[in-house]
This record gives sequence, C-alpha cells and structure tokens, in this order.
Amino acid sequence: MTNGNSAVANDGTGDSEPAETSNVGYDLPAIPAAAGAMIFDDRGRLLILKPTYKSGWTVPGGVMESDGETPWQACQREVREETGLEVGSARLACVDWHPAGHRSPAGIRFMFDCGVLSDEVLARITLQAEEIAEHKLAPVPEALRLLRGPLRRRVKAGLEHKEAVYLEDGQAVRAVSNDRT
Repeated sequence: MTNGNSAVANDGTGDSEPAETSNVGYDLPAIPAAAGAMIFDDRGRLLILKPTYKSGWTVPGGVMESDGETPWQACQREVREETGLEVGSARLACVDWHPAGHRSPAGIRFMFDCGVLSDEVLARITLQAEEIAEHKLAPVPEALRLLRGPLRRRVKAGLEHKEAVYLEDGQAVRAVSNDRT
C-alpha cells in the first residue's frame, strides 16, 4: 500500500536526494510548523494583531506551506499577507515544541525577532481584512498580558535570550543550551 509520503535520504556527504518511503510499512508523522514575527517600533513597542477567527491577540505569523516553504519564508509571507509589511532580516529568537491541545495537534513554532521598523514603514500597515481586525504597537508588558499563554512565553523567551533558545511548551529546556563549553 502506498501512503504517498516521501523523505530525504542523506548519503553522509551533505547531499540529499528524495527517498521513496511508500514501502516502509508505516506512515511518517505529519507535524505542522508555524512561524511568527516580533516587530518593534523605535520606542520598543511590539506589533500585535487582533485576529478575526480567534480570541486574544497575536503577532504576525502562521502555518508553513507544505510546498517546501522554510520557516523564514513563512514568517516573511505571513508578515506580508497580514500587515502588508516586508521584513528582510531577522534573528531566530526561539523554536518551541507545542504539545497537542484539545483544538490543535502538536507542532513546532519558530519565532523570529525582525527588529525595529521605522515609524514611516509602520504607518504603511495594511491589514488583511479577512483575518486581522486591528493592530496596535503595545509596550512589551502590555503586549505580554494580551498574548495567549504559549505565544506569550515564546515572545518572553525570545526577548530574554540573546541567542536562539529551544523551548517545549514555551519553557526553556535546561538540557538544551547554546553554551556547551
């Protein structure tokens, strides 16, 4: 029976090629991944969005497309779609393993710190009306109060660490560190 999944075989040289997995006898897991953006103004306020399809506030971002889109590409696309802004550079702030909940499967969340955008650029925000009801630039303490728990923990971790941090359900994992000296 063919399940239609494919993977990448690596020959050890760093070169990869498609590997057929239809005959492995099991299905490969489908783990959704999403990417979000922290965008600030020159006063250190965080851009947050009020979605039309769920309660609470969020940052620009969303699910990666299954066509081979990378986390960074997903971040850039989602920022462009939701706000009309272009982000050209960022720092990976954190990667979070988000466990399954009653409404969503487990998944991987990437958070990028896209830095400070000028007031002139931020004045050009054009919201995606179908998905975003409003936006605001909020001081970080206010933004953290308005964001939902898992996202709040990701943003907070991304702000507290100078290097990318690995999280599980928004909590830094002590056994995983950037400093292995």
